[in-house]
Amino acid sequence: MDTAAVLARKPAVAVVDEFAHTNVPGCDGVKRWQDVHTILEAGIDVLTTMNVQHLESLNDQVFHATGIRVRETVPDWVVDEADELVFVDLTTRALRNRLERGVVYSQEKARRAMENFFNETNLTALREMALRHTAHEVEEKLDAAAAATLAEAERVSPAGPQPARRTERLLICLTGRPSSAILIRRGKRVADYIHAECLAVHVGENGHNREAVERHMSFARNLRIETHVISGRDVPLAIASFARTRGVTQIFMGRSAPLPWWKRYRETIVQRLVRQARDMQITIVAERRR
Repeated sequence: MDTAAVLARKPAVAVVDEFAHTNVPGCDGVKRWQDVHTILEAGIDVLTTMNVQHLESLNDQVFHATGIRVRETVPDWVVDEADELVFVDLTTRALRNRLERGVVYSQEKARRAMENFFNETNLTALREMALRHTAHEVEEKLDAAAAATLAEAERVSPAGPQPARRTERLLICLTGRPSSAILIRRGKRVADYIHAECLAVHVGENGHNREAVERHMSFARNLRIETHVISGRDVPLAIASFARTRGVTQIFMGRSAPLPWWKRYRETIVQRLVRQARDMQITIVAERRR
């Protein structure tokens, strides 16, 4: 897409396809959604499209349902900034019929698509995923509207002092292991569902897996998760202390690596953290394998 040409033309509305698309080398933005932000900042409204499998928080669920890891994704916060979202629901049969007629792709490309990602099983799973996500979004908006109405009623006619509400705050424990990406998506999605603040922490500043850790931290920041790196030789104690200081109510972490046989009777990091953070809910996220 020639973003500069769109800006020069100054339309009232621009229609942009493939919101999750990765741009060719040499473009100002790496992703098309970044181009859309540039267009919006110029005062031009944008209509755009994307498929449910491109939503970042659903990436792991899509992988487990289809066996295919989608590489082009859009952070949830980008989608949440839209003024209006329209869910276009097509039955599996209707979509495959469009592919067969060559409406979406050329005949040969459509045939390959229907044999691979767009087979009937995958399309059914993706449709169900889209329906569930839409239901959650609608429920969230209704809850927000109800809360605003209640707040306005309290402002007009105060009912006296109210008990303080518990504020949920979720902490994701990051390491250099590949499973940290799954942990980030899972934790952020849960935080969004329960309207909780979301933080991520890594213990240690040495060079071990430094590049992998920074990659995960950057990924978390891209999802608008507050990130921290803290020091501490005793990892569980450092995490528990940090969590308590920040008022964390839930901790998400991956399973500990297996201990060698001569340490089999020692507590793992997870076990020690559970013991030291008894006042918090701790969720251990397993590495799911196909």
